[in-house]
Amino acid sequence: MTTLHDRDIRGFASDNYSGVHPEILQAIAAANDGHQVAYGEDAYTARLQEVFALHFGEGVQAFPVFNGTGANVTGLQSMLPRWGAVIAASTAHINVDEGGAPERVAGIKILNVPSEDGKLTPELVDREAWGWGDEHRAQPLVVSITQSTELGTLYTPGEIRALADHAHERGMRLHLDGARLSNAAAALDLPLRAFTTDAGVDVLSFGGTKNGALGGEAVVVLDPAASDGLLFLRKLNMQLASKMRFISAQLIALLEPSAHPEGDLYLRNARHANAMAARLRAGVEAGLRDGSITGVGFTQPTQSNGVFATLPDGVADQLRAAFRFYDWDAAKNEVRWMCSFDTTEDDVDAFVAELARLT
Repeated sequence: MTTLHDRDIRGFASDNYSGVHPEILQAIAAANDGHQVAYGEDAYTARLQEVFALHFGEGVQAFPVFNGTGANVTGLQSMLPRWGAVIAASTAHINVDEGGAPERVAGIKILNVPSEDGKLTPELVDREAWGWGDEHRAQPLVVSITQSTELGTLYTPGEIRALADHAHERGMRLHLDGARLSNAAAALDLPLRAFTTDAGVDVLSFGGTKNGALGGEAVVVLDPAASDGLLFLRKLNMQLASKMRFISAQLIALLEPSAHPEGDLYLRNARHANAMAARLRAGVEAGLRDGSITGVGFTQPTQSNGVFATLPDGVADQLRAAFRFYDWDAAKNEVRWMCSFDTTEDDVDAFVAELARLT
């Protein structure tokens, strides 16, 4: 097939813009020959259960799905009765970026709480954690957090444990949207289970697509008592892959223990993306100090692979002529710059140089 796109175009709009890591393409090819039983009764999906157990602990269950919205909707639906509600930050993906899928597909009420840094605290949870037994109110039964958050910020293990304890004491469960869980692990320099299983998370979505996969996510049940019916809900929500071995192979390639000197692939990819975001921010900060860049501010700490900034009037559209990126809050001239596993130092330096030219 003829290549249809310009391979030299680079951007900072989303870590979904990147291609597929070569090791994952190799894993897909390795799983391709011959026949395997469909719908998850294959050797790769069986191996995936073992690999997830290595990272999250014995007894966990992984349900591969097609995408992050499917993972979140299906996972949350398994945690709730029909009258249940989810408490989440107002910036949460399930609240603003999933087209109403939790409400329309799963019938879940989202009780959202404003948060300046995208993180929940026990005090913020309590703004919506009330009304149990009131037949006129959707019952708050799950707290959902994102790690790393939609604003690129991180929860510490202690912060997650405090939320888990707070939720459990009130008869609620804790769900974690882990679309960028690998970036959090890389930034915190901690094993995945240290801020999930060991911190009291009940169910999570594990993201692969933003970290070098072709398309692969999973609902991961850490506490079987917190989830019910996933075997059926995955099919009901159109997330059951007939050729599941190819999703499982991608996640295995990311998570399988590696002899590579820089570690497992999920960490290598995430560390690089985080490092490129840090380089981008450092380059802009250096320009602000020496005067080559003016009028740029930052709205969030850069803790993972995203940089949130404000630009002078008109600069965003001019800069987008060379590098694609998204507005975050156009009314405030706030933008988001995302780095991925294949962002290069040259990409970052060219971006900073163009920003300097325009400001």
